[in-house]
Amino acid sequence: MGRADARRAQRRGSRRAVKSGGIRRLFTWRKLLGAALGICLLGMGAFAVLYMVVQVPEGNAQATLQSNVYKYSDGTLLARTGQVNREIVSLAEVPKAVQKTFVAAENKSFYDDNGVDFKGTARGLINTVSGKGKQGGSTITQQYVKNYYLDADQTVTRKLKELVISLKVDRNKTKSQILAGYINTSYYGRGAYGIQAAAQAYYGKDAKDLDVPEGAYLAALLQAPSQYDWAVATDHGKALVKERWNYVLNNMVDEQWLDSTERQGMKFKVPQDPKPSEGLSGQKGYIVNAARAAVQKQENITDAQFDAGGWTITVNIDRKKQKELEKSVKTKLTDKLDTKGRKLDQDVQAGAASVDPKTGKVLALYGGRGLTEHYISNATRRDYQPASTFKPVILAAALDQEAQTQDDQPITADTRYDGTSKRPVKGSDVAFSPENEDDQDYGQVTVQTAMNKSINSVFAQMGVDVGMDRVMQTAGELGMDVKGLDAVPAQTLGSMGASPMEMAGVYATLDNHGKKVTPQIVKSAQKQGSSPIELPDAIGDQVIDRKAADSVTSVLTGVVDDGTAHDAVRTAEGLSDQQIAGKTGTSDDNKSAWFTGYTPRLVTSVGLFGEAAFPRTNDDDKKIGKGAQVPLKGAGGGGRVNGGGFPADIWASFTAQAMGDPGEFDLDTDMGAAVTPPPDTTPPSPTISPSHDPSPSDTATTPPPSSDPPTDSESPVTPPPSSPTGDPTGDPTGGPSTEPGPSDSNLPVDPGINRPNGGNADNGSTR
Repeated sequence: MGRADARRAQRRGSRRAVKSGGIRRLFTWRKLLGAALGICLLGMGAFAVLYMVVQVPEGNAQATLQSNVYKYSDGTLLARTGQVNREIVSLAEVPKAVQKTFVAAENKSFYDDNGVDFKGTARGLINTVSGKGKQGGSTITQQYVKNYYLDADQTVTRKLKELVISLKVDRNKTKSQILAGYINTSYYGRGAYGIQAAAQAYYGKDAKDLDVPEGAYLAALLQAPSQYDWAVATDHGKALVKERWNYVLNNMVDEQWLDSTERQGMKFKVPQDPKPSEGLSGQKGYIVNAARAAVQKQENITDAQFDAGGWTITVNIDRKKQKELEKSVKTKLTDKLDTKGRKLDQDVQAGAASVDPKTGKVLALYGGRGLTEHYISNATRRDYQPASTFKPVILAAALDQEAQTQDDQPITADTRYDGTSKRPVKGSDVAFSPENEDDQDYGQVTVQTAMNKSINSVFAQMGVDVGMDRVMQTAGELGMDVKGLDAVPAQTLGSMGASPMEMAGVYATLDNHGKKVTPQIVKSAQKQGSSPIELPDAIGDQVIDRKAADSVTSVLTGVVDDGTAHDAVRTAEGLSDQQIAGKTGTSDDNKSAWFTGYTPRLVTSVGLFGEAAFPRTNDDDKKIGKGAQVPLKGAGGGGRVNGGGFPADIWASFTAQAMGDPGEFDLDTDMGAAVTPPPDTTPPSPTISPSHDPSPSDTATTPPPSSDPPTDSESPVTPPPSSPTGDPTGDPTGGPSTEPGPSDSNLPVDPGINRPNGGNADNGSTR
């Protein structure tokens, strides 16, 4: 290395040394320690100032609770709720062991701490600032302060106030006073504030009579009152609350508040069914609960926040139509049930929802026998199969996608399919051979006839022809909740769960020419001192092509004119010549029966559900618990309960009184209205086990076709003289194909055949 290189190296080393030395001088350990100490002193000083400035406010949170007012669409009073359901009890009135359940659940160090969990509060502050959600780790004292002195707002300011006030409250009050305040101000769900109201709501007893297992459940509830309420909890929610219940008891053992041997013998006590507050009996309670749920979902608020009161909610329910629906259920169903003489009749639950297809307004709702007898609303429950009322969804998917059969023929109302019972579907990777009701064979039939008679084998094949993934997608677009369901042929039988409200929305979308209709029960809602909430649009986008929707409507008029709904609907006073479309349905093992139908201006879905009213043992010595799904067969003193029986009778009675000016279907379709079914290519097999609808119009077998052409009153919309997809008034001599196969399309339809009583083949799934 030369001298020049050596000098350059020396200069570089000097510069590095100067730079390194400068950094060390800037960040010495003394300076870092001093800075940390300064920050701590500054924080302590700020906290000291905060401690002096923040005073314990007057406890007034509970005193400011208000009523919530509900009104009918015309402004008249429906119900008034929200009065505080709370009765203060002293800690001495609560068994000591039960007191400990709350401490074990929320704050094991309660008796020894200073009222604040600094680590949990710091974590909560960081989460709040970073937007990561609610704080965790609050002590019982902090929760009491939040309940009684502050509010539930998740802000830094509120959390700092909570910290200071909790420290002061812990110094000024005894632990017993704080614990008493906490259990008396906390919200337990079911409208119950405080342990006394909770004890009554969940176990029908006073707080002084609670035992440890019951106390552990109430203590567990405080973490998530709505999710952990046993009466409405999902299976996952029930698992969580049991896990929480065990956690409470195990903590009591760990703290030596409960003997381990005694703990081993404790069993979870299932709470009693909810009992509504006065003023919510009958259908009012169901309407109020539905409106409340809609507002809470829209505003994303908790039960406690809603029950703080001040809401005025106007619902879309029409008082007159509501009365007509209740009257129709009474005269067409409950008056015909003998719940004392026939125990089976106690199992019958009815639900219904009526919707305006142009606005999405829920005009009437029937949730059951009343909240005092049946807490779950049958109008919105989704645990029963919609059965054959799903068949129009399959046809809608076929028409919207311009689907073809296995032999490349377009699917239209007069496309022919093989209606043989148990015929294996073709073109599916999943084997499926659905049975028709009563195992009846129909031979080659048109889609119209298959809809009229609700032939399972035809629609199973159609679902495969369309593609089950597309069928399920269409179901979702029309308004059904099909998330997570497998797209398999068995779904064509309507084996998923659905509610009358949900099915009313699906059919309302069809009635509205394919524009999405989401049933909306709330007309307006406003909290005192705030602006009215913004409600979601009830009418959405075009989800299926108008021609497809209108063509389904056209086909469904045939179910009323010539199919399974004819006897109940067309014989009802005032409905003989009205334009009506609809579909019946009867589920697997006859556990549900449906009729969903519509006029141009009113859509109503009626469902009957078999729900065990009492525990029992079935014929196979299998135990059936209360609330389990059971068959409807035999209810009302008859045989199988089909959709064309009680449900269609209720629908017809209600619609005749509530529809007003029914209007006319404005159908953009080249299929005509109710394409007249042609003669079957093979006679149907004899009925093995006659279907029975417990009504005067019951028909056990299919009567012979009439030789007279249909009159105008039998075909509510006159079909056009010709159509590109088939000629509804075409040559009656055109014979059907006799070649074997899943379908045969575009065969001429015989206008001279009319089947006023098309049979009762509306079973929704195989048995």
